[in-house]
Amino acid sequence: MGIASGSTHPTMALDDIGSLGGSAMPGHRIFTTSFASVYPLYVQKAERKGRTKAEVDEVIRWLTGYDQAGLERQIVVKTDFQTFFADAPHLNPRASLIKGVVCGVRVEDVEDPLMQKIRYLDKLVDELTKGKAMEKILR
Repeated sequence: MGIASGSTHPTMALDDIGSLGGSAMPGHRIFTTSFASVYPLYVQKAERKGRTKAEVDEVIRWLTGYDQAGLERQIVVKTDFQTFFADAPHLNPRASLIKGVVCGVRVEDVEDPLMQKIRYLDKLVDELTKGKAMEKILR
């Protein structure tokens, strides 16, 4: 199930990511996927639901600690997800408050730290596209 098949979750473009359950295999291919290749899918999904690129950027910056220039630099250099999160200035300390299911997986139960960060990002974008108020998304 991928974006082309109608999935609304950008990272579902990778065949089996939704079936990983609570943990991921080390070196899962989403880790080496370019953040820049998924970012436009986040923006498109948000815009289809009446939200903006600026709002997508805001939730990404909230989660990762990047400023706008830093976020844009990561996109330009086509950083993979592993590097994107490793180089992030800081994961928001309130990220652990992100709860719920995305791609059939409960984000708080994901065991692999990198996969959990990716799921957090998916969940934030999902909440944005479902019309949740920004102040509630940013906890």
